[in-house]
Order: sequence, then C-alpha cells, then structure tokens
Amino acid sequence: MKKLAILDDYQDVAMDMADWSPLAGDVEITVFNDHLSDEDAVAERLKPFELVMIMRERTPFPRSLFEKLPNLEHLISSGMRNLSVDVDAAGDNGVICTGTPSLGYPTAELTWGLIHSLARHVPLEDRETRAGAWQKTVGVGLRDKVLGVMGLGRIGVDVARVGIATGMQVIAWSENLTQDKCDEVGARLVTKEELLEQSDFLTIHLLLSDRTRGLIQADDLARMKPSAFIINTSRGPIIDEPALINALQNRKIGGAGIDVFEVEPLPLDHPLRDMPNMVIMPHLGYVTVENYQNWYGGTVENVRSWLDGKTINQMSGRNPTTPG
Repeated sequence: MKKLAILDDYQDVAMDMADWSPLAGDVEITVFNDHLSDEDAVAERLKPFELVMIMRERTPFPRSLFEKLPNLEHLISSGMRNLSVDVDAAGDNGVICTGTPSLGYPTAELTWGLIHSLARHVPLEDRETRAGAWQKTVGVGLRDKVLGVMGLGRIGVDVARVGIATGMQVIAWSENLTQDKCDEVGARLVTKEELLEQSDFLTIHLLLSDRTRGLIQADDLARMKPSAFIINTSRGPIIDEPALINALQNRKIGGAGIDVFEVEPLPLDHPLRDMPNMVIMPHLGYVTVENYQNWYGGTVENVRSWLDGKTINQMSGRNPTTPG
C-alpha cells in the first residue's frame, strides 16, 4: 500500500473537501496540520511516503529536498503552477509532479475586501463598535479615485473590471504590458513611476520571480501619495518588507492591505502585526471551499489515475501545461 502525506492543512479540512474513497485499500493517508520550515525536518517527516500533496508554496520543494527523499514517487501540488517546486529536479530524482484545477477569482474578491476595508476602516470600526464606541473614523469613497493595477493577468483583469464598474479610473503597468491588453478591460497603460505616483489604491498581481522579487523598494513607496494605499495579495517578497514597515511606521503612505509575507506563517513578533494603518490577512486569497474542493478532489483523481498507470495533469518545468 502506498503512503500519501498531505502537508500544511492548517484548517484541518482536507479530508472533508473531497471524496477520498477511490483510494481506499490502495493508499494510506496521513494529514499534517502543522508547518515545518526546516528542510531536514521536512525530509525526516516525509521519508516513509511515496506520495506527497502540498498546498501552494507553503512547503517548497527545491532540488535539495528531492534528493533527501528516495522513496518519493509522486508529488501533487494544488494548482497547476507552483514555482516553489523544482520540477526538473523532481524528474532527475524519478518523481512525477502533477497539479490540480485552480480558480483565480477568489484572490480578486479578497483584493476588493482589502480595498473596502482600508477605505472605510472596517476592521477598526468593527472592533470599536463591539467595544461600545460609535463612528470613530471618516472613510474615503472609491468613485473617481485612481486604481493602479500592477499586472493584468487573470486576477489583475478581474480586479480592474470591478474598479471600472465602481467608477474608478484604472491605470496599469507591468514590464511587458501593452496598451492593447489594457484596452481589453478599459485601463490606461502607464509607466511604473506613473503608476506609483498617480494611484490612490495600488494593487499587485504579479508572479514572484527573480525579476519581480523586491520590485517595490523604499524609493518606490516614496513616490506614492501620502494618502495612498498599497494592497498585496500576490507574494510577499515582491515588496521589500523592511521598506514597507518603515513607510507604514512613518506614515509615508496611507496604509496597506497585506495577505502575503516574506515568511509564512507570520512570526508572532513580526512588526506588521502591530501596524494600526493596515489590514492584515493570513494568506487567504485562494482559500475558499471551491478552490479546496478542486485541489483535494484533483489530488484524488491524479493519484487514482497514477495508480492505474496513467499520469494526468503533469507539470513540466517552469511552463506547466495549464495555468493556475
């Protein structure tokens, strides 16, 4: 019987999000709810397992980890794109990597939750009202404000369209973005500098790569309006975290809505936990029942097909077969 490890099930819901019965009798499933950051500890935990299912980039799989897992045969990732997995190294070590169907719109929806929360001070007013206070802040409206979208991919397009429907002026930039792409959603193409200087709400929707890591530095944040808000539901390292902390502490920008961080889970003593001018979330952009059902259900399908001698949804290098 094969052994399957399901990693980083923070909410302890994996077994409820899919019908695992197609694997009964062939696969023994072990679910881990805690997170291990140390690679050697991860390797020690996973030594007995031939199959491992990972949740996004919570536990990266570089070449060095594959080399420590001689029993591993099949790695399943939620989503069809996971740049924390060295798929080429997996192949070199005889491991098949597969992915699962994924939805983009939950992240776009959470982005708008953060925008509204920042504009109308929703978390603070909720706390104050529960404590007996009444109307402690004055919010800002969104109509006619400038929404800057950094990256017009699948998620960025969804965010931009809501901005237009809200009556905002939408501008956009990324390194290879064209005006034709902007015209498809009604956005105006600008330079990176113009995006930073003109946006009232700047939202990031880029993949993390060598090119985008540290894309927003202290001098970029200094270009923003003192009243502007920055929202990141993509990946934490796109913004230089010390620079963001400094900008928030010194009120150089109006605030931030952050769902992603350099280190996750966020350390208990991290300064971003205590910033009053931000809305903070524990990387929930993709966390919906619909996505979890796709991912865990897809895991069942991938494993069952693999056991039956047919590999489906295989990931290949840095260019997976299906966007996720």
